[in-house]
Amino acid sequence: MKKWRHILSNFRMEGTPVEISLIGNGLINDTYKVRTVEEDVPDYVLQRINDNIFTDVDLLQHNIDIITDHIRRKLSERGVSDLDRKSLKFIKTGNGKSYCHCDGEYWRMSEYIARSKSYEEVTPELAYLTGRYFGDFQNMLSDLHEGALGATIPNFHNMEFRIRQLKDAINNGRTDRVRSMQHIINEILDREDNMCLAERMGRAGTLPKRITHCDTKVNNMLFDENGDFLCVIDLDTTMPGYVLSDFGDFIRTAGNSGAEDDRNLDAVGLNMDIFRSFAKGYIEGARPFITDIEIKMLPFGAGLLTYMQTVRFLTDYLNGDTYYKIKYPEHNHDRTMAQFTLLKSIETHNNEMIRYINTLL
Repeated sequence: MKKWRHILSNFRMEGTPVEISLIGNGLINDTYKVRTVEEDVPDYVLQRINDNIFTDVDLLQHNIDIITDHIRRKLSERGVSDLDRKSLKFIKTGNGKSYCHCDGEYWRMSEYIARSKSYEEVTPELAYLTGRYFGDFQNMLSDLHEGALGATIPNFHNMEFRIRQLKDAINNGRTDRVRSMQHIINEILDREDNMCLAERMGRAGTLPKRITHCDTKVNNMLFDENGDFLCVIDLDTTMPGYVLSDFGDFIRTAGNSGAEDDRNLDAVGLNMDIFRSFAKGYIEGARPFITDIEIKMLPFGAGLLTYMQTVRFLTDYLNGDTYYKIKYPEHNHDRTMAQFTLLKSIETHNNEMIRYINTLL
């Protein structure tokens, strides 16, 4: 407990900590629940920030401070009560920051939202709610001035950058793997020009940059004991981007009838019920700010993020599995093939997706 007391002493927390336990299944940060003995003070969530991924922790927490303050102000203007359950509340340190650097590690603390829960399985009903509240999350942040937030992971969803990484892996990666995957490489590079459309539109000023969450999963939302929405969590990758990122990444993950690394490719495909539910909710939540051009490009976003993840898995496979954790030698190969299979399924549903989106305009 000595180590924990040393870390906790940096934060202006209330109450007496009596138990610290590991919670969650996050792949990036280590997350703990800090239980306090007093009944009239909150418990807390303590996180070790992975500074190998988030190399500029000060920028990361600066972003999160701006985001949470802005959302609390927006909710207050709407007359929402109980703000500490409807938004994250980070605890300041003695020097006024929302993180500390302690014995070579970075830590942050927020109030634990009691009687909250998250979901893992996605139903059409949950897909609708996820779309609606992620759309509203973007809406509340849509009036932040340009430059208010920095990129916590530069070029995270930049397709041109990901293609450059792939080409570097083709030229410098494992030659045996490049040779075995040449047919997939060719098909991916055949799509390169079309898939870099968003970056070209951004430079031309026809596709606006927004504040996007960049990890739109149903388990990044909290609900109360009655199943009513509370707040969006896991704000580390919330930064400037295109709405296509948030829309497309949800469809890529939740709209897949198979697993991300499914070896049974016959099980992989686009679930149109999930697509329709999420699209309906998302457009309802984002409608105050989103443009018709952005709405019409949402089906493209579904393909774009799936293509991007295919490229990223393939790049890591060609490089010898240096980025993603693998469970067996061919794991990144299987991930690549599953994502590419999903991409082709999304492409076959393109006209159907467009027709449905047009009914929502």
